[in-house]
Amino acid sequence: MEDSIARAARLLREARYAVALTGAGISTPSGIPDFRSPGSGLWERVDPLEVASLFAFRRRPEAFYDWIRPLAEVLRDARPNPGHVALAELEAAGRLKAVITQNIDNLHQAAGSVQVLEVHGHLRTATCIECYGVRASGALLCRFLRDRRMPRCPECQGAMKPDVILFGEQLPVDVINAARAHVAVADVMIVAGSSLEVAPVSQLPMRIHRQGGRLIVVNLGSTYVDSAAEVVIHGDVATVLPRIARACGC
Repeated sequence: MEDSIARAARLLREARYAVALTGAGISTPSGIPDFRSPGSGLWERVDPLEVASLFAFRRRPEAFYDWIRPLAEVLRDARPNPGHVALAELEAAGRLKAVITQNIDNLHQAAGSVQVLEVHGHLRTATCIECYGVRASGALLCRFLRDRRMPRCPECQGAMKPDVILFGEQLPVDVINAARAHVAVADVMIVAGSSLEVAPVSQLPMRIHRQGGRLIVVNLGSTYVDSAAEVVIHGDVATVLPRIARACGC
């Protein structure tokens, strides 16, 4: 692993424009479960299309909130881990230009990352499915966790949908376009804690590879880009990323 960490650090030091792509695996050390791990993934006991699709939310928003309550409690209490901090340090040192994340937990920002592109949305705001009013979600979620009642719009009493991307919902166009713009000029990407199974974000690393860029993969499991990557480290991102950052002089 020492040789791999040294190679990864060298690529980042020599990069003209490096970006990171992160998935659920970077937040599991913070206590947030991922979606697909056997025995612990969030889709182990429920059909995601029954509770986390846009159609299901419009039909039975209460079912969505019943399902998400335990996760919301975990997200409320979660704190950035050393993997998040390492990426923020790399950005502050000028080694990273942006973090493209599939996560909705706000932990990159909490760790100090500035250029964060949340391609699957976030929990900071919520939108009424009736009048489309947008509200900051902090107070709404606090009342939901305290009273166990579905958040409703204060104007029309419609169900408030957190501004996360559900199945069947379009990705935020401005965010995905910004991510693609970063990828178009990047010569290095570090993939951290993503299984690269969810399109279209999963296609971004191969775009960089096809344009002559280099890939660094840090993930517990294998990904489809491992064979194309310059460096592959199957390890804990909370341990590996700080070592790469230190090797970069951060």
